[in-house]
Amino acid sequence: MNRELIINVNPTEVSIALCEDKVLVELNKEQCQTGFSVGDIYLGRVRKIMPGLNAAFVNIGHEKDAFIHYLDLGTSYRSLERVVHSCQSGRRQIHVESMKLEPQLEKEGRIGDHLKPGDEIMVQIAKEAISTKGPRLTADISLAGRNVVLVPFSNKVFVSTKIRSNAAKKRLRKVAQEVLPQNFGVIIRTAAADAEDIDIIQDILSLIERWNKALATIRKSEAPARIMSEMSRVNTIIRDSLNDTFSQIMVDDETMYNEIKSYVHVIKPDMEHKVKLYKGKVSIFDNFDVAKQIKSLFAKYVSLRRGAYLIIEHTEAMHVIDVNSGNRTKAEDDQEQTALEVNLAAATEIARQLRLRDMGGIVIVDFIDLRKAQSRQMLFETMQKLMATDKAKHTILPLTKFGLMQITRQRVRPIAMEETSDICPTCHGTGKVGPTILLEKSIEEQIGLLAEKGCRYVNLRVSPYVKAYLRRGLISLRTRWMFKYKVRIKITADQSVGMIDVAYLDKKGKSLLM
Repeated sequence: MNRELIINVNPTEVSIALCEDKVLVELNKEQCQTGFSVGDIYLGRVRKIMPGLNAAFVNIGHEKDAFIHYLDLGTSYRSLERVVHSCQSGRRQIHVESMKLEPQLEKEGRIGDHLKPGDEIMVQIAKEAISTKGPRLTADISLAGRNVVLVPFSNKVFVSTKIRSNAAKKRLRKVAQEVLPQNFGVIIRTAAADAEDIDIIQDILSLIERWNKALATIRKSEAPARIMSEMSRVNTIIRDSLNDTFSQIMVDDETMYNEIKSYVHVIKPDMEHKVKLYKGKVSIFDNFDVAKQIKSLFAKYVSLRRGAYLIIEHTEAMHVIDVNSGNRTKAEDDQEQTALEVNLAAATEIARQLRLRDMGGIVIVDFIDLRKAQSRQMLFETMQKLMATDKAKHTILPLTKFGLMQITRQRVRPIAMEETSDICPTCHGTGKVGPTILLEKSIEEQIGLLAEKGCRYVNLRVSPYVKAYLRRGLISLRTRWMFKYKVRIKITADQSVGMIDVAYLDKKGKSLLM
């Protein structure tokens, strides 16, 4: 598989497109200078305790208070609280590797026993603010690297279940245990399976250094304050996805190019040459056919092969996808086989759309009805295989008797929405246009004014319909105006011009009305 990362940088946001064999499969957008990204660590201040929800609202500087449930405090909250208080008190800081861990938090507890309004708490963003909800927080802090995830206040080493080899698991555990200080645990990621021992060691040591810097920042911070920022979305994607299947990473901004190249040099030096700076005159997304795919793939209607299509609706509570066969059934005799083929093609596109739009929460798919149990089972198993590569946690349930498939998918960011419609070229989005009966009069008046100023040439750029109207007849309006005002008039048709819009240009194409 040939994979490309195409990065478009503009003053307000960074757009990151992941293409597999030239097909867009993921689109991420990072707003510039907005903050509050998943993985960021904050020193927050408790605003309100909600006993009924067993949760608290915390001010971390966001316009809406963030939310933390009792279970999100984590079993090691007492140890974290002790370390944070030692950093704030001005006394000698307690070091995690040398401290005795506090007793773990009970699962059946009340948040009011541990937090009260005004308390300062070290938290990490688990979910970004979505719609009317503020960010979701956790006090179970973890720091993600390329090969491992560092877990303070733990002495356990976990290995990704996707690593099947027992020999590899044994090697990775041994490497981690040899370098980990006391009271630090790790989760070894799938990417570590092919990593060298030295890479894993460096990853662990760099994460411990980041943790110590975060604690040092607390000493000079007052809530609400950001203690540690997760790396940029671009570098996060590169960290989690970069492997030998990447053919290139193309970016159109020199500053971002240098940042990415430096990061790739650190994590995978042999792939540094694949980071390239795009200098073309055409937009990078247009050049790599990404813009066209965005317009077609983010629409409400998504076309499939041979006339079938999907209808995708987004609501506050869930996402609904309807599968339609279009005009296929008219040409097919075997209804069951036709329905199965359409459903299987739809499943492929749906799995892609879930990743592409980053759809989370509840997704209901209304497939075409299948009578045979084996057909329904085949569709269910196919959907499971197609979503096996999706990194977001998800659950797929078999089809109900109504032909509905229920999917839950982890939601940590707002759904990616793209504007796939254009502003009306006639009314410019206002819903109103000038009276067409006055168009002829207004054009003549404008030509008369230009003639009075000494203009002897006018190029009228209009819609094809207006051009046909102005040139119709033996003695057209254009001819009359030319003799009347002693002005040479050229009429140019342009489909991008509004229906009754007119541009008055000189020979060089510059506006005469400036």
